[in-house]
Amino acid sequence: MASSHRNHHHSHHHYHHSDPVIGQIPVPHGPQQQESDSESSHGGRSPPGSPPTAEKKLEMFRQFTHPDDSYTRDGTYWADLPIWQRLRFIGKVDNAEAKKELKAIGAMMKKDPLSPVSWYWRNAILPGAGLGLEGYILFSIGNLEPLFKAVWPECWGSNPTVCSANSIAAVTYLEIVGIMFGQMGVGVIGDWLGRRWMLIQDAVIMFLGAAMLTASWGLNLQGWIACYIISLFIFSFGVGGEYPATATSSMETSLGAGQVSTREDRLHRGRNVTLAFLMQGWGQFWNQVILIVCMFIFNRVGDPPYGKTAAQLTFRISLGIPAVGLLWLAYYRTWKMPRPIKPQDYSKGKADADAEKQTDGAEAPPVEKKKRATGYDMKSLKLTFSHFGGRILATAGTWFCNDVFFYGNKLFQSQFISVISSSPDSVMTKWIWNLVNCSVSLVGYYMASMLIDNKIYGRKNMQQLGFLMCFVFFVIPAFHYDYYTRPEHIHAFQAMYFLSSFFNQFGPNAVTFLAAGEVYPTSIRATAHGFSACIGKAGALLASVLYAYIDTQTKFYVVPWFGLAGMLLTWGFLPDTTGLDLSEQERRWAFIVEGKEKEYHGVAVHPQHLSLWERIRGVGKQYDPQMDWDQKIEEMRNRYLNSERDQEYGAVAATGGVVSGVETANAQTPQLQAQQEREQRREEFTPEIKAYFDETSARELSDEKAVDLGPAAKE
Repeated sequence: MASSHRNHHHSHHHYHHSDPVIGQIPVPHGPQQQESDSESSHGGRSPPGSPPTAEKKLEMFRQFTHPDDSYTRDGTYWADLPIWQRLRFIGKVDNAEAKKELKAIGAMMKKDPLSPVSWYWRNAILPGAGLGLEGYILFSIGNLEPLFKAVWPECWGSNPTVCSANSIAAVTYLEIVGIMFGQMGVGVIGDWLGRRWMLIQDAVIMFLGAAMLTASWGLNLQGWIACYIISLFIFSFGVGGEYPATATSSMETSLGAGQVSTREDRLHRGRNVTLAFLMQGWGQFWNQVILIVCMFIFNRVGDPPYGKTAAQLTFRISLGIPAVGLLWLAYYRTWKMPRPIKPQDYSKGKADADAEKQTDGAEAPPVEKKKRATGYDMKSLKLTFSHFGGRILATAGTWFCNDVFFYGNKLFQSQFISVISSSPDSVMTKWIWNLVNCSVSLVGYYMASMLIDNKIYGRKNMQQLGFLMCFVFFVIPAFHYDYYTRPEHIHAFQAMYFLSSFFNQFGPNAVTFLAAGEVYPTSIRATAHGFSACIGKAGALLASVLYAYIDTQTKFYVVPWFGLAGMLLTWGFLPDTTGLDLSEQERRWAFIVEGKEKEYHGVAVHPQHLSLWERIRGVGKQYDPQMDWDQKIEEMRNRYLNSERDQEYGAVAATGGVVSGVETANAQTPQLQAQQEREQRREEFTPEIKAYFDETSARELSDEKAVDLGPAAKE
């Protein structure tokens, strides 16, 4: 039955290739040439029994195996080109893409001048809304502290008389600990129950915590502090979960969760993630603006003294605004957010059928029973630590170093404010300089999003340069502290403060967030990202504890070396995934899971995409473009043959019908989805490729004198 279906299908393709449908635009395969008599009798292909030439085969499969944004016309991968040819190729691709996007923006604006704004809303603001709102509130916690010190010195001051110093210190400690728990716990949930559940529960928890912070109260100051700490811990748990949630969801697009090769993934994956991440910077910016406005409204002027009523109103209104935003975010993610393709369906070996089924009294080809999209993949977790240990050291270690720097950046501010400001104790003065720093940081965020996908600069160089510059801007004042804190040199000190903020965003802060998910397989991505972020927050915890026991100049002695360590970890252990197709990484992971790592020969093990540590261990020795191309075509052929088989046996399962008295499962949504996926896989092949696979199978059947489809169908 299956063989007769293939023969019918084969003749069907011949017919349509010679007689195209009027108005149908075929997939281009180069300029149309005059067909010879021998070719025209076989639809433009080589005569039956003779395989196509290497050139024709490359042209046939080019759009699937050699996309023009990564390969030259002769099939050479961009990273295999000599340096000058590589520069020309990358420049040509990037310039063409930039022109294409500018043209698209112009076309959008002709139809609707505000359409680019709606595009930005859908592709940056909505994916990064959670990070923007959490950045707003967390930044507000730090910004409100000097106001609390000025209004309630008996609790928040340097010599508290009502509250204990430990209870005030617990605000910072438990905030960081709550984030760490959220990063690790929600990361596991994301790989266990799915990305959608991770996003929804995160928004709900953050809303609950923000509402509790806004309404926190007590019979006395001590009671209020206790309520404030508990509320902040709950909110921080949600904040921690937003890191792996946003990173994985913005990275795994609706085009197959990294399983389908797309131009958008190869050229703009880093930009898509960074545009979502930089919403954190906008959250910090708008928090500072709202605090300044509230202070001018309720305190009349920004300078002390500050009234308790003004402080209460400023505090609660500034936190109530994002609480409303989080309520809307929870609603949007629950009822309005498009349902993403579940990456676990792919990475955990989902089969197309629910169970083995029988038709016409004969057993259908054996298929693997469908695995649930939920359920934690412990095998992938173990394999990640055994095969990607160097990457874990890189993503977790560099994030740790960066967070020490992130907290150390504030060391500059208090020093230059005390020198250049006429009212250094004014809360408003601190807030205004914070606002300037937020603006500088936003420039760094956007610069990172512009260059993070550039194959010459890219992720790894960006992170190394960022760490190096932060090291320089901290080590110089460390050993010349008295010189740079004098009034005549304070502006140079101030410049180093802003430059360190810029290079922190235009470097490790953006890259650590992206790389912590990008270098790992889909099945374990949220866990790996959450683990790396959790270790990173340990750096913030170290900084907050350490800075409480050493003076300012000693802090400048300590901090720079974390920048140097971060640069060395990046150089030695972080792979550069700029320009690497995520689907290639998933192909490699499939070989690793099957215990056949050495049999993978694709670009995921190209030296360009491996760390120094991995190259020293010999990981990239099996890279072979020709063998990889042959493997890709064979994999495509197997998918095509399986889709042919599923076309026969899957339709019955999808309709819940009865064939020869054998009742199948009732028609349910999962079955219909499986049928749609089968049809989509069939449509990915051009008629020319389908005919080639049919002819190849026919030759194999003839040579082997067999009636089945061979090993590919028995999988």
